[in-house]
This record gives sequence, C-alpha cells and structure tokens, in this order.
Amino acid sequence: MQLNDLQAMLLRRALVTPEQIVETAIQEDADAVGLSILSGAHMTLVPRVVELLKERDASDILVFGGGIIPDDDIPQLEGIGVAKIFTPGATTHEIVDWVRQNVTPA
Repeated sequence: MQLNDLQAMLLRRALVTPEQIVETAIQEDADAVGLSILSGAHMTLVPRVVELLKERDASDILVFGGGIIPDDDIPQLEGIGVAKIFTPGATTHEIVDWVRQNVTPA
C-alpha cells in the first residue's frame, strides 16, 4: 500500500519554501499537506506553513508531518495545529490508515 493508493494528488517536491507549499496547496484545493522533514528544520518550517495557511484563510487544510523529529518537539508542533507527527519507524500502512481516517475531502 502506498500513499498514491489514496486517490489523492501527491506533490513531491524537494527544497521548496513554506510559501510555495501553501500556494500550491491553495491552488490545488488540497485537503491536507504532509511534510517530511529530515533536515532538522521542522521547528522553523512547519510553524511557518501553519502560519501561512492561517493568514491565507486556509486553516481548514490539515497539516501532518514526519521525519527526524525529537519527541520533545511533537507537543509544540501539535500545539500550533499540526494534526499528526510520524516518527522514524512509522510504516506507510500506518500513515495511509491515518490519512484515510482523518482527511476528509472537501
């Protein structure tokens, strides 16, 4: 099972800015944005995406993420509105199940 099996459009881009992520999500009428961050910049990039979605009146777009994220940072990210953080070891099956249960197409 893969994320592609969700019948969702997946945009895979590397090294894009939070502004580009939000602009694309709005243009494509996304129901959710999933961020995979391995660089350690999660406490900068993820809050910026959430902030920009709110500024653009698009806070209905669910934000979730994963990557190398310390356990101590997860409550802070959830506190700003990130719906779910997947840590190393999460299987694709777990992620797909979570998306199916939590992302409601508009």
